[in-house]
Amino acid sequence: MLDIAPPGPIDDDIRPGEKTVALPEGFDAGLYFIGRIRTPWTERGSCPRRGDAEEGPVCTLEIDPRWAEALVGVEECPRLQVLYWMNRARRDLVLQSPRHDGPTRGTFALRSPVRPNPIASSVVRLVGVDGLKVQVRGLDCLDGTPLVDLKVHHG
Repeated sequence: MLDIAPPGPIDDDIRPGEKTVALPEGFDAGLYFIGRIRTPWTERGSCPRRGDAEEGPVCTLEIDPRWAEALVGVEECPRLQVLYWMNRARRDLVLQSPRHDGPTRGTFALRSPVRPNPIASSVVRLVGVDGLKVQVRGLDCLDGTPLVDLKVHHG
């Protein structure tokens, strides 16, 4: 079984202008985490708002051994799209007041990690592949974040 970091503390502070909704009672779909992400950031406040694919720190995608063959050919892909699950983000805000971004806006008008389904996507630069470890630059997530998918990026 893949050792995924347990959900950490959720940033529960509600800023002026923010609004929550009741979450649905059940889920509509399931997914499999294919690994975890290792980054230098352990707290949301230290995590960059956008990753830097050219000069940001090298981060490691640790792939679960069952998905080893799915990595065949990845070393030939200079850019990858990484999908990950922001397991420490709250999910109930519909209006958000960004700390440093001006007016209150709807969740779907922001890149905030706080969303109904905390799925994030980053286009990263491949640094190298070593077995089940894929080194990349350009991530903006916390250490231990569950990895949802990895795709080649054309463009």
